[in-house]
Amino acid sequence: MDIKFNKNEDHNKLKLSEVRNRFAKIKLGGGKGRIEKHHAKGKMTARERIAFLLDNDAESIEIGGFAGEGMYPEHGGCPSGGVVLKIGHVQGKQCIVVANDATVKAGAWFPITGKKNLRAQEIAIENRLPIIYLVDSAGVYLPMQDEIFPDKEHFGRIFRNNAVMSSKGIPQISAVMGSCVAGGAYLPIMSDEALIVDKTGSIFLAGSYLVKAAIGESIDNETLGGATTHCEISGVTDYKSKDDKDALTTIKSIMGKIGDFEKAGFNRTKAQKPKENQGDIYGLLPASRSDQYDMLEIIKRLVDNSDFEQYKEDYGKTLLTGYARIDGWAVGIVANQRKVVKNGKGEMQFGGVIYSDSADKATRFIANCNQKKIPLVFLQDVTGFMVGSKSEHGGIIKDGAKMVNAVSNSVVPKFTVVIGNSYGAGNYAMCGKAYDPRLIVAWPSAELAVMSGNSAAKVLLQIEKASLEKKGEKITAEKEKALFERIKGRYDQQVSPYYAAARLWTDAIIDPLSTRKWISMGIEAANHAPIEKAFNLGVLQV
Repeated sequence: MDIKFNKNEDHNKLKLSEVRNRFAKIKLGGGKGRIEKHHAKGKMTARERIAFLLDNDAESIEIGGFAGEGMYPEHGGCPSGGVVLKIGHVQGKQCIVVANDATVKAGAWFPITGKKNLRAQEIAIENRLPIIYLVDSAGVYLPMQDEIFPDKEHFGRIFRNNAVMSSKGIPQISAVMGSCVAGGAYLPIMSDEALIVDKTGSIFLAGSYLVKAAIGESIDNETLGGATTHCEISGVTDYKSKDDKDALTTIKSIMGKIGDFEKAGFNRTKAQKPKENQGDIYGLLPASRSDQYDMLEIIKRLVDNSDFEQYKEDYGKTLLTGYARIDGWAVGIVANQRKVVKNGKGEMQFGGVIYSDSADKATRFIANCNQKKIPLVFLQDVTGFMVGSKSEHGGIIKDGAKMVNAVSNSVVPKFTVVIGNSYGAGNYAMCGKAYDPRLIVAWPSAELAVMSGNSAAKVLLQIEKASLEKKGEKITAEKEKALFERIKGRYDQQVSPYYAAARLWTDAIIDPLSTRKWISMGIEAANHAPIEKAFNLGVLQV
């Protein structure tokens, strides 16, 4: 291995170490003190509940672990969005588990909490996966109620989705393991089956204080809406559990009896590990986002037996397209080639840039994958589409539009991995979040923005300079440099993978070596949902 490989490896492993260290703090939720108070009430934490529920010998993935990171500092923060979300298996059945973290503001719903819950339901709906809610929440976080309550994608959408999922036959099971108040009380009761834990679980539209204020009735919360009330008097809940473990064991029993599902029929054979050393990824991926590298070498370390059958290998070379298997599943891969290449005319083309020929190739390949019912995997390291008079006269906008059209109308499941740059319209064409990938994850090396921090800072600097000069200020070289660094620093923070993950623009920041697991579990989930419509590109400007 050369010195550059070693430097890349050190850089990327340090980035991965930072991800792990930051996530270790996030997993503490509201902190050790609040966890101890939670345990003192005889309750398990959200993560402990999920760990007890999921099958020990099966893989699981966590969605939105970094949600809320760095957000709401004036409100004390909201680690993981105050809710833990995992895709795993219960009694051999793949499902989604959503658990409120009551150590974070008593499980109250921040705006990002609502967004994360809606993401869980979106995954359940599009993959027809059973969903389990472990409820322990004080309801809407009142200081921010205007950002979580009334809009279309706010709190109320949760219950609308409960109803929609029920109509689609998607199993929903809820366990009330703590507070479940006000509008939130509808979630468990709109599920197929509801459990409640004795003495710690409670369900009511209004607590005892509000009841006293509203109608003058004096009553304690347990009598008002505890387990005995709802299992013996109101009939609101279906099972009374003595403690958390008893409730979770009952859920396991219910899940173990769910029948089989109609499968989409995606092709799978026996999984094989890549022939090439997967760990080489750390050394192959450059420390600098502007450096060139061969994406084909990355692909060889992600796919079974390192076999990648290229489609139109010698045409449109700034995009790699081809067929492979990941953990046995057949996939079609669309990846940005990051090294300088020559096109068929002998002209040099920049790595990471989408040209007309590569956009045309990708459009055709995506159509083929839809024809053959093969899931698509997008590996992003893209700076955008080629600009300039030659590209514009050659119809780059038209060819780019064709690719965006194909991605938008694709009916097979799509999965996106942001390896490096994800800039501008390149993000769109390579199936960014707006284009409904079933899962979208980022490596620690990822950057998501309209353009790079350096380019954006140069543009913004010119605007700010012009504004200051209009006011009569003289801009010295030193002041210009300071302005540039300040602007670039602010912008660089926004392009970071943590900024994107905090806002759920991506589902997770993952170890590159976990990529195969994420894609495999994603296709396993997608296999629950047969394709119900034909692929149709609509009108294209040929």
